[in-house]
Amino acid sequence: MEQKDIEWELEEGIPQLEDPFIQQYLKGRDSLISEEQKQRHDANFRKALTPMAARACEVVARIRDQEYRQMLAKHRDGLDDLSNPAETSRLWKVVQRLPKGSLLHIYLHAAVDIEFIINEALATPGLHICASRPFAQEEDYKNVPFHFRYATKRASGSGARPNIWTRAYNPGDLVPVSEAATLFPDGGETGFRRWIQQRCISTQHESGQSTVTDKITTLSEESLPILSSLLSYEPILRSCLRRIFKQLAADNIRYAEFRNVFSAPFTLEGGNTPEDGYTAWCRVFQEEVEQFKGTDEGQSFHGARVIWATLRSLPTKQLVQNMQECVLAKLDVPGVICGYDIAGPEDGGKALVELVPLLFYFRKLCAEEGVVIPFLFHAGGCFGDDDTVDRNLFDAILLGTRRIGQGSSLHRHPLLVDLVKEKKILIESCLHSHGTLDVEDAIQSRSLLTLLSRGVPVALCSDTPGAYGQNANTLTPEYWTALQGLEGLGLTGIAMMMENSIRWSCYEDQTPSEWLSGIREGVTGNGVKASRLREWYEEFEKFCEWILEEFPELDLDD
Repeated sequence: MEQKDIEWELEEGIPQLEDPFIQQYLKGRDSLISEEQKQRHDANFRKALTPMAARACEVVARIRDQEYRQMLAKHRDGLDDLSNPAETSRLWKVVQRLPKGSLLHIYLHAAVDIEFIINEALATPGLHICASRPFAQEEDYKNVPFHFRYATKRASGSGARPNIWTRAYNPGDLVPVSEAATLFPDGGETGFRRWIQQRCISTQHESGQSTVTDKITTLSEESLPILSSLLSYEPILRSCLRRIFKQLAADNIRYAEFRNVFSAPFTLEGGNTPEDGYTAWCRVFQEEVEQFKGTDEGQSFHGARVIWATLRSLPTKQLVQNMQECVLAKLDVPGVICGYDIAGPEDGGKALVELVPLLFYFRKLCAEEGVVIPFLFHAGGCFGDDDTVDRNLFDAILLGTRRIGQGSSLHRHPLLVDLVKEKKILIESCLHSHGTLDVEDAIQSRSLLTLLSRGVPVALCSDTPGAYGQNANTLTPEYWTALQGLEGLGLTGIAMMMENSIRWSCYEDQTPSEWLSGIREGVTGNGVKASRLREWYEEFEKFCEWILEEFPELDLDD
């Protein structure tokens, strides 16, 4: 400011920056900002950064800013699609390289590559398809329920060879998959493959709350029984698990927890009848995990477990039987099942409050049998406001859930936000759970940024990649979207969510007190979780070193 301007201000009695009371105001302002920043979810992570890691975070911030400006410019000019980051994107390369910790929220039936499982179905001897009625007219191809089943011979009520595509088909008759594909009326095997994909994959990308809810409901009602029936036969389950584990490890994911709806009876390879219960299923899962860990690709993979999910739409008697099967499987194969959830669209079945007596029964059953199966509930996943679905959040917290799946409406409940923080409950957030990779759409539909600003622990997850034709189990799109679309989140923000994914992993069965101790102690503890956290911090430091070596021109402190 020129001298004459200063003299004029003094004559007018305008305070100056160096005046004691103005300095006092600025000091108070800085103090307020500092206190507010302590509420950030990554505040402690930022403080603990090594000098090298801090420099790497600055480099990533510069990459993000450059590419975000370029992306918006191309989008305005109609030259680029925000949903498809270019393979040459440096930020995408950075996120791919990140050590991602754990994947805590993904449905097994929706983690499968649809094309891959169709190939397996067509190549598996003895696999049949059957339907509740013939596919006799165009509308039947969209709506008639069907499933797959292994059988050593066809079970038909008549001597004729059944054709599922004609009116002569008897409901329930088994038709070999290879025959059904060859006889498919619209294009033979090629058309058959396309039809299966259409029944299992959502190709809709509409916006709007009601459309999203309807789409999720449709996927649950149609794709779950189809894909679960395929995964209920041992050879197909094994091949799909191997593929999934390879994809996870390739994306630097060290551990995963799959929600699985145990609805279709499980059949061992060559078995004439399905197994009783799901002990055999759990043994197969455990065997595949251990075998993959023994491969070159799986050397750094810590393993995987299963969250048993019961459909909320089941009648009470079937729901109780499903709970009992869960406990029996846990007793027989203790290392597989790590939690319990209620699955299915929240607005399409019983609310948690309606299930409270049954959930207390399940807790009592676990106590009597001496097993630990904690609640890991879905809640607040839709967009209602103080309706029955929205209030699932209250019940999930009161029932002692250790994590909350989605929690999209949590940010509208200040008291619940405080309770989630107090009780150390993690939010499993899935930016792409509605099948979109569009940065702006995904961010507008989530409460992620609000929760992070309040210091709520969050881990990013992928939910249902296969259900939307994303043929890879990876967290790279989730973290790329968050890093590119959430200004101010930065590398520390997404790294904190990766750390959270490890801190809230169910590596081993723990009582409530052991669980909370492990979360509070973090890297200072003595258990498995602490060991995994220390390992991740070492990997993160190596990643930061790679950043500085890979992009030296952006390291201004070099």
